[in-house]
Amino acid sequence: MKVLVTGSAGFIGYHVAARLIERGDSVVGFDVVNDYYDVNLKRARLSRLEELGTRQGGHYRFVEADIADPSALNGAFEDHRFDRVVHLAAQAGVRYSIENPQAYVVSNLIGFSNLLEACRRHGCEHLVYASTSSVYGGQTDMPFSEGRGADHPLQFYAATKRANELMAHSYSHLYSLPTTGLRFFTVYGPWGRPDMALFKFTRNILAGEPIEVFNHGNHTRDFTYVDDIVEGVVRTLDKPASPDTNFDPAAPDSAISSAPFRIFNIGNSNPVKLMDYIRAIETALGREAKLTMLPLQPGDAPDTFSDTSRLAQWIGYAPSTSVTVGVSRFVDWYRDHYRV
Repeated sequence: MKVLVTGSAGFIGYHVAARLIERGDSVVGFDVVNDYYDVNLKRARLSRLEELGTRQGGHYRFVEADIADPSALNGAFEDHRFDRVVHLAAQAGVRYSIENPQAYVVSNLIGFSNLLEACRRHGCEHLVYASTSSVYGGQTDMPFSEGRGADHPLQFYAATKRANELMAHSYSHLYSLPTTGLRFFTVYGPWGRPDMALFKFTRNILAGEPIEVFNHGNHTRDFTYVDDIVEGVVRTLDKPASPDTNFDPAAPDSAISSAPFRIFNIGNSNPVKLMDYIRAIETALGREAKLTMLPLQPGDAPDTFSDTSRLAQWIGYAPSTSVTVGVSRFVDWYRDHYRV
């Protein structure tokens, strides 16, 4: 297939693009390469994709542009005639959305609107896009299930991602565009984002600096290793969303529809205490962390826990990487990449 991967300079986008190139798909990456975090890390990911594409016979191209620019996005669709799209470009970050919500309007709302319209106009066979576990807000009924409501976001990032799900449904209903939203649960692994806990904790522990532990360490998170996420994304891409014959408009399930529309959780279904996560990092590094205990931050959910039974039924999704193994792989990558 010819596949567009937006956000290909990003953490998950890089890994998804690499997997698709490796299996023989023709991939076009699309990314604005902004400076939300270290641009050098993004450029390093892109260089690795270029090298991989060359080894695989040239089945990779990159477009450096903004999805909020409709002319650039439509130009890519016209030039390459994509069969399917994996949309991972977005302004990420729960805490940054409190400081700068306007950035999320441009990337997550305007950009996603542009993408939906490009998919419609160019006859895309299937759009798979990133949503987030943050849409569940402060729900306490665990595990989180897709069929429940997700209408009380705790920050604007989550609100924009929930809006994406609703926008996608309208296009699935009106134009029969198959769309699948994946609610990611705390993805981690090599080439991860510097604003995420694993990256920051590893960096600070190695530097002998304290790490900030919010909610006094009482968080639990459904940490999900990136290879397991990628496997789920690719399998989902290969199975376009279809109408659900069990959809009942008198008692609607928000994750299915009479249109070709699906929403799935994609996580590890095995929440881990934050302090246990920190101990796994300490073990992998062979060093003890200095802890600065702090209260719960605005916008943070205390706990996350994914019910992934629907995705397992849909594509056979079965994550298999333990936190101990995943954290060790990240630490190995970090030491090698930064030579520490």
